[in-house]
Amino acid sequence: MSGQTAVQIPLPVKLISGYGSAAQVKARTDACRPFLKWAGGKRQLLPQLLSRIPHEVNGYFEPFIGGGALFFAAFRRFKRAVLSDINPELINAYLAVRDHPQALIRDLRKHRYDEEYYYALRDADRSRAFARWGSVRRAARLIFLNKTCYNGLYRVNSQGYFNVPFGRYVDPVIYDADNIMACSRALKDARIMNGSFDQIAAKARRGDFVYFDPPFAPLSKTASFTSYTKFGFNDQMQIALRDLCRALDNKGVRFMVSNSSASQVFEIYSDFFIERVPAARAINSNGHGRGKIDEVIVRNYR
Repeated sequence: MSGQTAVQIPLPVKLISGYGSAAQVKARTDACRPFLKWAGGKRQLLPQLLSRIPHEVNGYFEPFIGGGALFFAAFRRFKRAVLSDINPELINAYLAVRDHPQALIRDLRKHRYDEEYYYALRDADRSRAFARWGSVRRAARLIFLNKTCYNGLYRVNSQGYFNVPFGRYVDPVIYDADNIMACSRALKDARIMNGSFDQIAAKARRGDFVYFDPPFAPLSKTASFTSYTKFGFNDQMQIALRDLCRALDNKGVRFMVSNSSASQVFEIYSDFFIERVPAARAINSNGHGRGKIDEVIVRNYR
C-alpha cells in the first residue's frame, strides 16, 4: 500500500484458584490473559489493536509473540494461528502451557519466593545439567523468574543467560492455575515455533494477517533495550523487518506493526499507513520515567 512494568520474608507461592471443572475452565477461556509479563506488552493497547484487525482473517501470524496479549484476546477470530519467537525458552513455555498445563502447574507449586532460591534458579542455565531439564521444568523456571525478577523484565547477556536481579514484592502471584488452563485451551490449535521473524512470517500468504511487535526502535541513545535474546535487535534488523513488510504487501498479506514513535520508524515505513497511539511505559528502571508516551501502529490496509 502506498501513501499513506525492603527485603521480604519468604512467602509461599500464591495460587489464585484450582483447576475447576472442565465446563468452568471452558467458560473462562474467553477471558484468558498472558501468563507472562513482557516488556512492551500490549494489554493496555488492546482496544486500539483489536479494532484494527481485518474483519476476515484466514491465518494469523505473530512472530514476536512475547506475552501474546493480542492473540489471547482475539484467537477465536482466526481460522489458524502461527505463533513464534527467536527466544527458545519463551517458545518452550508456550508449548508447555499448550501441551502439559497440569504438569506445569504441579511444577510451579514447588517454587518459593526467596532471594537465595531465586538466584540459584536463575543461574541454573549456567550449568551443564540444565541441558537435561525437561520442557515442563524449564517452563516453570521461566514463569517463576518472570514473576519474581525485578520489574518483570526479561533480559539476557551476550551468552544468552538470564541476568535480571531479584525483585522485591509483597505476596507476589507466581501463577494462576485457571488462567494457565484457559491459555492452554486457547493455544490448542495454534502452531508454535522457534525461529526468526523473517523465516516464519515469510510463510504467510494472501488472506493471512501478520502482527509484528518487535523490540522497539529507541527514542534516544540511552533508551534502547533489545536484549530479549543474545542476538539483540539493531537498526539493520528494523530495516529487515520493513523489507519483509514490503514483500508481504506485494503478496497481498495484510500486516500491522507496533513500534516506537522514533523518527526512524516514520522514515522507514513512509510507504504505509502510520498512526500515533498513546501508551503507558509498563517497565522502566526509574518509576518517574513511567507514563504516557506515543507508540505507532503501521498498516498496509485501512
